[in-house]
Amino acid sequence: QVHLVESGGGLVQTGGSLRLSCAASGLTFSRYPIGWFRQAPGKERESIATISTSGFNTVYADSVKGRFTISRDNAKNTAYLQMNSLKPEDTAVYYCGAGENPRLYYLGFDVDYWGQGTQVTVSA
Repeated sequence: QVHLVESGGGLVQTGGSLRLSCAASGLTFSRYPIGWFRQAPGKERESIATISTSGFNTVYADSVKGRFTISRDNAKNTAYLQMNSLKPEDTAVYYCGAGENPRLYYLGFDVDYWGQGTQVTVSA
């Protein structure tokens, strides 16, 4: 059974940092592109960062470019999202997803497996 488990969310002040983790089990992690998504109250889920299977290629939404960094450690079956210079508008539930197609890592790719999400709250 496949599991993706996010952790590292919490409450942080504006300008602060958090590092989210996405730990995977039950799948060959290195074969899946990974994406980070977020959903704020009353808004649609947004794709914000993706990383290719090798980790060499990344894509970011304009809303997080220059502030967030996605990475992965295939030996540990874990992906990360380093979030710096956080703003109140970054407040959302953050999800990781494993992509359906090993060769595609564009923003908004079709997801085979989702994590349960972790709450990030940025206070003004």
